[in-house]
Amino acid sequence: MARVVLAMSGGVDSSVAAHLLLEQGHDVVGVFMRHGEESAAACDLESGETNPLLPLLQNRADHKQGCCSASDAEDARKVADRLSIPFYALNLQKDFSRIIDYFVDEYTIGRTPNPCVMCNNWIKFGRLFDYADSVGAEYVATGHYAQLVKDEQQRIRLARGSDGTKDQAYVLFGIEKRFLSRMLLPVGGFPKTEIRAMAAQVGMRVADKKDSQEICFVTSEHHGDFVRQRRESIDLSGEIVTTDGQVVGQHVGIENYTIGQRKGLGVALGTPHYVVRIDRESRQVVLGSHEQLGRSSLEADRLNWLLSPEPDRPFRCQAQIRYNSAPQQATATICREGDESLLQVEFDQPVHGIAPGQAVVCYEGDMVIGGGWIR
Repeated sequence: MARVVLAMSGGVDSSVAAHLLLEQGHDVVGVFMRHGEESAAACDLESGETNPLLPLLQNRADHKQGCCSASDAEDARKVADRLSIPFYALNLQKDFSRIIDYFVDEYTIGRTPNPCVMCNNWIKFGRLFDYADSVGAEYVATGHYAQLVKDEQQRIRLARGSDGTKDQAYVLFGIEKRFLSRMLLPVGGFPKTEIRAMAAQVGMRVADKKDSQEICFVTSEHHGDFVRQRRESIDLSGEIVTTDGQVVGQHVGIENYTIGQRKGLGVALGTPHYVVRIDRESRQVVLGSHEQLGRSSLEADRLNWLLSPEPDRPFRCQAQIRYNSAPQQATATICREGDESLLQVEFDQPVHGIAPGQAVVCYEGDMVIGGGWIR
């Protein structure tokens, strides 16, 4: 078959992906991507010397379950050893600093970033293809719950994973279309329960390992603290106000808030209130009712289309505004603003929680058409 570079995070999904690829007859090369904060190398050679191919992270007391700790790297390496596949760690810290800068910059201007999408775009389905080319690999594979299928016109399309509770097609919308033919997503056609059972059947110790839920580089679990530590010279504190202009409290920084947020607002108003707007200039966090949170349309830029040819006229779709939100019936239109293409989405019914900085992804049934970043 073919040589495949597989991104191994140390979790059950990428571990079973390795097993499935081997069953299909592929020549698999496991790769762990180091992209955390600077620390001394781990995983020494038997001689006691540091292995230059494995510049991994040390365990840290404050490091929660994630995808870039030394324990995760060790889990990935043990799976690779069990399956008898080569395993390497790539030091992508310099590249990943771009993700962190983006994350901090977005919160600083009152937007809600999605670092997982950017990581897929820039690193997992960006830099890993460079590495694949360097080792003569035809494909790059990951443990994402999404599928690659051929439509009636024999075009390779990105589609939702078969397990609707774990589907990750949304976070893959931004990959370059030209990479679709070189991608493999081995676990996308299975339910998560079957993936765990498969891991147990082949004796993988990660079979019951918990899924990573948090942002891997925010080790304190408080993204606001993370942003402030990197923007100490910028004061983002201000007032908490209602939509009618009433000041109801003070906040330490707009970086602690996102559109649609209800918990942790820092004020009690007697009735449910949500963040409906964040004003970067005045540093005000504006609260309103659930009805005031609803919007019937949005505009997005930095578009990426996975369908050929790209849409050139209004089209019906199901538009998804967040990873964990349900897609909504809508009409999408491409328009021009100077040299830039913009996406305008009109929803059939008001949608709640549309946040600047998040991605809007358009679907045709289970197939991803493309999307952009909400303005």
